[in-house]
Amino acid sequence: MNTSMPDMTERVEEALARLVAFYEHLSLESLAQLGAVYAPGARFKDPFNEVAGHAAILAIFEHMFVQVDAPRFVVLESLGQGQQAFLTWEFHFRMKRLVSGEQCIRGATHVRFDAQGRVVMHRDYWDAAEELYEKLPLLGGFMRMLRRASRR
Repeated sequence: MNTSMPDMTERVEEALARLVAFYEHLSLESLAQLGAVYAPGARFKDPFNEVAGHAAILAIFEHMFVQVDAPRFVVLESLGQGQQAFLTWEFHFRMKRLVSGEQCIRGATHVRFDAQGRVVMHRDYWDAAEELYEKLPLLGGFMRMLRRASRR
C-alpha cells in the first residue's frame, strides 16, 4: 500500500487552492506574495509572453496593471492530478483606451508544482484573435471578416 499518495494529493490540492486564491485576489499589493506561489525559476507562457523567474513574471503582472483597469480573474473550475493542475478562468477588465465597458477573456491554464507546492511551469491557453483582437476598433472588423472567410 502506497501511503505517500494521499500526502501528494493533499499537497497539490493545497498548492492549487493557494494558486486560485492568488489569482482571484490579485492586486498590485498582493504581487508581493508571488514567491510563495511561484518557484524562483518558474516558467510562464501565454499568447504574448514566454519568461522564466520571479522578476520576469512579476513584470508581466505589473504591465497588466498599467495596461488595464480593474483586472479580475474568476476561476471557474480546477482539477489537480499528480503534481499538475488545469484551471479554466475568465479574466475581466476594462481597457484604458480604445474600447469602453468591461471586457472578458476566457481561457485555461496548465500548471506543474514542485515538491514545495510552488508553480514551476505555467502555460495559459486562450485565443488572442477571438478574445482580444476582435474587440478592438478597426482590427476587430478585419479579424471577424477573416474568421468568417475561413469557415467557408
